Amino acid sequence: MATAIDTNLLEAQPRTPGNKNDARRVRRDGKIPAVVYGAGKDAVSVTVDPRHVMRILNSETGHNTIFDLALDHDKAKAMIVDWQFEPVKGKLLHVDLKRIAMDQKLTVKVPIELKGEPVGVKQQGGILEQMLREVEIECLPADIPSFIEVDVTELVFGKVLRVVDLPHSGELEFLTDENQPVAHVTAVKEEVAATPEAAAADAATAPAEPEVIKKGKQETEEGAEAAPEKPEKKEKK
Repeated sequence: MATAIDTNLLEAQPRTPGNKNDARRVRRDGKIPAVVYGAGKDAVSVTVDPRHVMRILNSETGHNTIFDLALDHDKAKAMIVDWQFEPVKGKLLHVDLKRIAMDQKLTVKVPIELKGEPVGVKQQGGILEQMLREVEIECLPADIPSFIEVDVTELVFGKVLRVVDLPHSGELEFLTDENQPVAHVTAVKEEVAATPEAAAADAATAPAEPEVIKKGKQETEEGAEAAPEKPEKKEKK
């Protein structure tokens, strides 16, 4: 398990809440609208630099990054708790920022990273399947891990890695069900070629061609055979 807290400075400017046109105007000026709330204070509408927000989201700790939010000459610890992208071009449109207290526990989700090659893969020919990719935890802001790393080298067929098996320090409390499966080794699915008997059985059970189509074909063929020959034209003398 690795722990890394990136402390950045995000500057925000107050704005007057408006409609969609006002939000578009903010984006044309190179900023995006945002909302700041939490810590027992009223929510405040602000604007922030989307490039700085993206640097935070793309950092090692991602949206769990704790940074200094500068607003009206005051600074407060904050996190990004929600964000919205434009569906076509992928541009950042809006973010929600939450003020936090470093001495109060938070509920966050952190990714699970599997380390090593399982015995069930290396010696038994299976494949590793990860069913759970993040886990919900509760801890103090300074104890939020970048990810939870678990060694799966001893994982074999018939053994399931569960949340209860994940390594963690006493500062973390798992909120996800401890019995929820995280990963296991499963067999490789093989495609079996159909035998002649199976192919014959499939052909026998295949739906027959509709009778109306058969009838139409027969009438056409018979009609073509029964059509009288046209008399040859006599040459004019």
